[in-house]
Amino acid sequence: MEPITITSANFDAEVLHSEKPVLLDFWASWCGPCRMLSPIVDEVAAERSDIKVGKVNVDEQPDLAAQFGVMSIPTLLVFKNGKLVNQTVGARPKSGVLALLDV
Repeated sequence: MEPITITSANFDAEVLHSEKPVLLDFWASWCGPCRMLSPIVDEVAAERSDIKVGKVNVDEQPDLAAQFGVMSIPTLLVFKNGKLVNQTVGARPKSGVLALLDV
């Protein structure tokens, strides 16, 4: 499955009310580490049908970035049952991204 674009308009429905755990990737087009992490996040989205993967462009959605205190990118957040359960900052190998989901 492809990652979905998360905005302020669809955040509640796609993240807080999701029946599946949600992995959110906060990124920007000018961010080098974000460009390294993006294909890994895409792979996870394609391989794991048990989770939902979303991407938040911080330049287009500054309110969402501020709401979760995202100061550095890339930042990955994991939500389960509408609650933030894990987060990390910086590019990670695929194994590191998958490990975030195991909480």
